[in-house]
Amino acid sequence: MKIPKRIQPLVDDGLVDEVISQLMSGKEASVYIVRCGETIRCAKVYKEATQRSFKKAVAYREGRKVRNSRRSRAMEKGSKFGREQQEKVWQSAEVDALYKLAEAGVRVPQPFGCFDGVLLMELVTDEEGYVAPRLNDVIPTLEQALKDHKVMMNYAVRMLCAGLIHGDLSEFNVLVDNKGPVIIDLPQAVDASANNNAEWMFTRDINNIRDYYAQFAPELLKTEYAKEIWSIYEKGDLTPETELTGTYTQSNIDADVDTIMQEIDAARDAERFKRERLQEAKNGIDESKFNWSES
Repeated sequence: MKIPKRIQPLVDDGLVDEVISQLMSGKEASVYIVRCGETIRCAKVYKEATQRSFKKAVAYREGRKVRNSRRSRAMEKGSKFGREQQEKVWQSAEVDALYKLAEAGVRVPQPFGCFDGVLLMELVTDEEGYVAPRLNDVIPTLEQALKDHKVMMNYAVRMLCAGLIHGDLSEFNVLVDNKGPVIIDLPQAVDASANNNAEWMFTRDINNIRDYYAQFAPELLKTEYAKEIWSIYEKGDLTPETELTGTYTQSNIDADVDTIMQEIDAARDAERFKRERLQEAKNGIDESKFNWSES
C-alpha cells in the first residue's frame, strides 16, 4: 500500500521496510501493519490534537511530571511551542507506560520506540499467526471468563503498584492471544498518586472489565474488586502478591457527596464511552482474517 506521510521518515531511516496494510483507525491514532526486516510489527500513528477526539484529555494529563521547566511553563501558557511539547508528552506517555508495565509483570505489546509521533511495537497474534482479536470479539466459557477476569484483576493491581492507572480500560482495548489478555492503548495512562481523578478512573476501569466478563460469568456482578483494591492501596498495603477476595465492607463514615457524584459521572462517561467504542469497532478495519506468520 501507499506509505502514509507520517511513516515515510521511518522508511527513509531504515526502521520500516514496508507498510503492509492499515489495521484500524480510531479516535486517537491509526495503526498499520509494517515489516521491519523479517519481523512484522505495528506502527501506531498518533493523530494531531486538532484531529483527536479523546474526551477530557486535561483530566488525564493532571499530575504528569515534566522535568524541563521551560517546557512546563510553555505548556501551562498554551503557546504554540507549549502545545507541541504537550503533544510529545502525550505521545511518549504510552511508550513509557509500556516499558514500565512490562517490567511490573503486566502483559502489554513490546515497544520498539516512538519516533516523531509514530510508535513501533509488537504485533500481538494468536498461535496461528493471525492478528489477535479484541476481548470484545471473544466469547469465553464461564470457566475461561473467571480465569481471565482474575488475570485482569492481577494486572490492575500490578499497574497500581507501579503507580499507573489505564484510565480508559474496557473490552475494546484488551487483546486476547493464546496466553490470555494483553492490555493495549495507554497514551492516557494516569499517575495514580498525583491525579485527583485517579480513584473514579480506576473504579471505571475495573467495573468495565467486570461487567464484560459478567456476561459469561454472572456471579462477577456481585464482586467489589474496585473498592477492595483501592482501599488496600490507600492504606499502603497493596503489593503485586496481594490476595483479592472481591468483597468490600463499607465504612460507617458519612457518605462523601463529592465522591458519589464522581461515581455517577463516571458511570455516565462509561456508558457514553462504550457507545463510542462500539461505533468505532463497526467503522474499524478488521485485519484478523489475514495471517502474517509467514512474512
